[in-house]
Amino acid sequence: MYELEKIENYNNKTFEDIKHIDEYGSEYWYARELMKVLQYSNWQNFEKIINKAKTAYKNSEININEQFIDVNKLSKRANNAEVLIKDYKLTRYACYLIAQNGDSRKKVIALAQTYFAIQTRKQEISEKEYSLLTEDEKRFYQRNLTRKGNYSLNQAAINAGVKNFDKFHNSGYKGLYNGETADDIAKRKGLRYREDILDNMGSEELAANLFRITQTESKLKKDKVDNEKQACDTHNKIGKIVREAIKQAGRNYA
Repeated sequence: MYELEKIENYNNKTFEDIKHIDEYGSEYWYARELMKVLQYSNWQNFEKIINKAKTAYKNSEININEQFIDVNKLSKRANNAEVLIKDYKLTRYACYLIAQNGDSRKKVIALAQTYFAIQTRKQEISEKEYSLLTEDEKRFYQRNLTRKGNYSLNQAAINAGVKNFDKFHNSGYKGLYNGETADDIAKRKGLRYREDILDNMGSEELAANLFRITQTESKLKKDKVDNEKQACDTHNKIGKIVREAIKQAGRNYA
């Protein structure tokens, strides 16, 4: 195995450089950009590797549509004509599976396998390990989970027909925070304009929000919600359920 320091230096010039962050703070990679870094010149050959990785997801019963997101891009040809080309938005773990199915004889593939394995492991933690963390470390860990959770929730909300995401998310906050919107919570916490309320919560409060997020996503899918009003009502109801559970445990965040 290559030395970690060597791998990290290589990452700074490759995998991290092509990483993107969406509006919800979730990271992703474009397959065509990853293809170049992994030294594949032919899309058809690289897509075969992607399909192998997707098969691994299918075998683990994980929803591949949340990990390999189909996107189309405009590409200019030599004659300046624009055509649509296929691409994917990939999660970190999806990139790891692609690297695992690549040509391990290539040095860059071996580096990618190690890099994505290390970074994926950094996002996982056992219950015992969690109990040993400081409050700041727990808060940072829970914040990463809520960021990922919100990304998944947004995908479920899109499938449920949500267009107004401010309304949708505020429905959940209102349920959990006794009628308060995100702006109300920010004002109560004394935050600056556009400062993220989730970045200013302790680990327990973040855990409560993560529970709201994951349970809402599950409910939207289970009930096959197909309109914005029902999605907002569902989010609000879940928020109230979580609030009641917290109240019974002797805690209150609003």
